[in-house]
Amino acid sequence: MPDSRSHRGPDPHDPRAFDLDTRPALCAAVADLSWLLDRGYTPTAALKLVGDRWLLTERQRRAALRCACPDALLARRLCRRIEPEELAGQPVALDGFNVLTTIEAALGGAVVLLGRDGCLRDIAGVHGTYRKVEETVPAVQLVGDVLDELDAGACTWLLDSPVSNSGRLRACLIELARRQGWDWRVELVMNPDTALASTADVVASADSVILDRCARWLNLARLAVEARIPGAFLVDLSQDGRGG
Repeated sequence: MPDSRSHRGPDPHDPRAFDLDTRPALCAAVADLSWLLDRGYTPTAALKLVGDRWLLTERQRRAALRCACPDALLARRLCRRIEPEELAGQPVALDGFNVLTTIEAALGGAVVLLGRDGCLRDIAGVHGTYRKVEETVPAVQLVGDVLDELDAGACTWLLDSPVSNSGRLRACLIELARRQGWDWRVELVMNPDTALASTADVVASADSVILDRCARWLNLARLAVEARIPGAFLVDLSQDGRGG
């Protein structure tokens, strides 16, 4: 079915699924998943074991998997992350849909998840289709404002060309950049992951595949949400809920 949403809002079951009472089990599930992934379990097998153990719903399982990160990869990601004060003057390559949908979700009151690697992620992501919503333009404005505050250099947005409406989003980004005087380019590419993994620019993404391969990255979505959306429905699953 086509995506007909006008907001990137919350699932009606999320307030209960991610309330304070569920956090210990969810954090423990993330820790267990990370441990199993570190020892060679496939994500599917690990998620089945952990989800059944902690009696997680399908949506909670997806959330736990998006927040998990094995120790070996965690160390590699963190050592390549740059701090905001290091960005001044440096060019940035943005994983467009990844950054934008997370901030749209936060603006719309949907759940955003803080994972072990310190990144914010929404639950749904983009799977073949994208629809502009009421939060889109405010989210783009927020990204631009944060990059301005950090004194970033030229910025290149990379959008997946196979995703429907990517051309319309490109036009929107270009027009907003023209109005604001931002030094932005917007490119439609078949596979942004490959370009982002190999660029010398600072990468803005929370995609685990990209974070495990790129040279340097900035935690842009988290910076934007924490600085500009104080009421965000942020669920912190970065710690071991069992006190470990």
